Amino acid sequence: MQLEDKRAIVTGGAGGIGRATAIAFAGEGAKVAIVDLDGEGADAVANEIIAAGGDAIALQADVSSETDIMRVVESAVESFGGVDVVFNNAGIIRRATAIELTVEEWDRVFAVNVRSVFLMCKHVVPVMAAGGGGSIVNTGSGWGLKGGANALSYCASKGAVVNMTRALAIDHGPQGIRVNSVNPGDTNTDMLRNEAAQLGEDPSAFLAEAGDRPLGRMGEPAEIAAAVVWLASDASSYVTGAALVVDGGGIA
Repeated sequence: MQLEDKRAIVTGGAGGIGRATAIAFAGEGAKVAIVDLDGEGADAVANEIIAAGGDAIALQADVSSETDIMRVVESAVESFGGVDVVFNNAGIIRRATAIELTVEEWDRVFAVNVRSVFLMCKHVVPVMAAGGGGSIVNTGSGWGLKGGANALSYCASKGAVVNMTRALAIDHGPQGIRVNSVNPGDTNTDMLRNEAAQLGEDPSAFLAEAGDRPLGRMGEPAEIAAAVVWLASDASSYVTGAALVVDGGGIA
């Protein structure tokens, strides 16, 4: 029970890596607030956790809205008495070059992928500090550490997340708050399939190509979740400002 009695918030918690991590957190003893724009999806994950004997609440929210983020933090504190762990996981991707990308698409990718992390940290850090510290894990990407084709706004946004993580770790380490990023490679999620659709590629061929890495396959959400659990837990007590790559050797 690596997270026994911890109080956690997971954004983008209705599916993919977020869902897997929320379930993993609960399995390790945490109380979990599942946050997603898809309110019904968040409810489903919370009900799944509760049915398994865990403690969870679902919160429908737009993570790019400060009003919604304030409500999320307040609801988690009201329900659980505080916040010890945050997984800033909500994210979107638009596969396009600078020429193809619209200004509106650029702004929306940054609103969901970057602004949301800033807003959550702005409002949750005081709560964590008052409770003696905590752990924040931000979802970066392999493409936050290297470039990728036809994904300008996503690469730029995830690069921002990785370096924001370092800055947050420096600012809030003295308050006992650790901040790290987990950086997945291609993972078996609906988001990956949506990329194939955006690019007009055959989904089967696209997913097969995602496995072109030393381990010979794409990742599974539970494998990313296991890394997030470690970063959230006291097992990583001397780790902060780190960019943990979980990509089957893709960057290597």
